[in-house]
Amino acid sequence: MIKSLAISAVFSAVFLTSACATVPVNNADSVSIVKGESQYTVSTPLPSFSDFILVETQMGDVPPRVVTLDYVVNDLAKYDVVFVGEAHGHAASHYVQSKVFSGLHAKHADIALSMEQFERSQQDVVDQYLAGEIGEETLIHDGKAWDHYRSSYRPLVEFAKNNGLPVIAAEVPGNMVSCVGERGPDFLNELEGEPRTWIADKLHVEDGLYKDKFYKFMAAAAGHSVSDPNESEADKERKKFYRFAAQVSRDDTMAMSIFDHIEANPGRKVMHIDGSFHSAGLLGTVERLLIRNPKLTAANIHPIMVDDPKNPSFDLKDVGEGQFLLLIYPTPKRFVKMSNISAFIKRTKGKIDENRCAY
Repeated sequence: MIKSLAISAVFSAVFLTSACATVPVNNADSVSIVKGESQYTVSTPLPSFSDFILVETQMGDVPPRVVTLDYVVNDLAKYDVVFVGEAHGHAASHYVQSKVFSGLHAKHADIALSMEQFERSQQDVVDQYLAGEIGEETLIHDGKAWDHYRSSYRPLVEFAKNNGLPVIAAEVPGNMVSCVGERGPDFLNELEGEPRTWIADKLHVEDGLYKDKFYKFMAAAAGHSVSDPNESEADKERKKFYRFAAQVSRDDTMAMSIFDHIEANPGRKVMHIDGSFHSAGLLGTVERLLIRNPKLTAANIHPIMVDDPKNPSFDLKDVGEGQFLLLIYPTPKRFVKMSNISAFIKRTKGKIDENRCAY
């Protein structure tokens, strides 16, 4: 999920499902996928939020087919870095993350968990928790954990803790993202001392597929907002570029966090979790990691919330989003009335203020 500015971080809050167990499609061989003009349709339904379907695409290199979780783990185990994109707060999405991580650990004892959900500035807090020096409540408060940590990320972190595995706090602080969004990439030149280490040493903001994809996303989002009629075209373009730079500050910082860890621990595998936009199509964070070290191999799982769980489908273009697609149940609409959106913004003003530019 894109969180380029502080306010968009607030809008990334999601519905949490309350399933007690998560159920995959077990007999993958009995499930077929039919190709239509614009989409593929799977022959089995998703009965509930707890269910999921894994589809192998290898990003278009093989005809899409339903596979088991064990098959996915076996395939991903050959890569240096595995990216598991998530639908934030979705029970099935987080269940698959935890099962993939434990499955990869069973094949590679030396593996680290990298997380978008903790900022680089809080790495010491995360390390203290893993060492048993502080409790979970302190981790959540001092580590600035995401609001749904207990329901979404506790299983992953506890698995790492219980097995003596490192957890990489990979993300850039939110208020730094806001500064990049307001001042552009040159904001990095204003930082010094320890804070300078909390954000990537360089932002890759060049033209390319990722930039085109982000601009397209922003254009679609702009259709739901009110523009300033007095704003010049030059100002619009500058703001658009700064928003992209803010997005990239997340991708480059997470990529640097993974790169630094592997450099310090040669041969170690890493599984990274992030909002799916950051790793879809092996762009974003993945692309920036491979710029730093082209010799690394990387793969990803990309989640898709289907429109109709009784007849789950995915678009033809989705096959290029990941080696594997994770089809999951759709979440309810967050808002129906504009007045409810306004009320939500007022209620969450404190969270917005917390992530304002403070440098």
